[in-house]
Amino acid sequence: MEQWIKFLLFCAAIVSIVTLALVFIFLIWDALPAFIEIGPIKMLTGDVWNPTSPRNPQYGMLPLMWGTFMVSLIAAVIAIPIGMGCTLYVHEIAHPKIKAFLKPAIEILAGIPSVIYGFFALVILAEWIDLIFNSTTRLNALNGSIMLAVMMVPIMISLSEDALNSVPRELKEASYALGATRWETLKGVMIPAALSGIIAAIVLSLGRAIGETMTVLMATGNTAVITLDPLHSVETMTAVIAIEMGEVSQFSIHYNALFAVGVVLFAITFIVNSIADWINTKFVEVYQ
Repeated sequence: MEQWIKFLLFCAAIVSIVTLALVFIFLIWDALPAFIEIGPIKMLTGDVWNPTSPRNPQYGMLPLMWGTFMVSLIAAVIAIPIGMGCTLYVHEIAHPKIKAFLKPAIEILAGIPSVIYGFFALVILAEWIDLIFNSTTRLNALNGSIMLAVMMVPIMISLSEDALNSVPRELKEASYALGATRWETLKGVMIPAALSGIIAAIVLSLGRAIGETMTVLMATGNTAVITLDPLHSVETMTAVIAIEMGEVSQFSIHYNALFAVGVVLFAITFIVNSIADWINTKFVEVYQ
């Protein structure tokens, strides 16, 4: 019986790897004509995305990559301190009755459809930002970033709190026995012991931000420009695929260019996860 269970688990792992490989092959196959005709360097470094121009269509991905990076970075700057602070409060400080209320509430936030967040950003948050900052455009990078941060926080809290709960109770009690305070125990024992899981939680939530489509599509204004102004409209890689794929002619160069955007997005996600794995490995080596 045990051998059959191992075999089934092995098959499940193989299916996951094969599925991922097939997705990547599918993306590469449809993106290859665009890379051959336009050139990968020109696509990756071009600063204009205007594929519908009748005279001179341009397929520069740099504005799309910048929009994705900018929105995700601002969201991470907002979400990580809030998420970690909430995690420490829920795990260590909150009264059991408060914790019993907060945990389900946080999980409900994680399950809200992204279109609801996008609609809130479109109708309400955009007005608030415009009133406070007198923004350049009503829908902008900051608008989308705040909504992405709200979407990141529940995932971060839930997974980080689980990581802290997995730390052996003996470590915490030993720290208290040596005279450490609650904060010293949390800072010197609990967080280092759970750091691998906390990093995984941050990366997973960041991956959610990078791959989010509907919220940024509705909130950021979808203007493919390179700007340092968070109050200016930007366009992300996921949004451009969602907007243009439904109206583009199949197997045209524009169609293939959108698959090329998908390949680059796939590569970015892979790199982010690889960096997280490397950090986890180095951390384990240090603490072993």
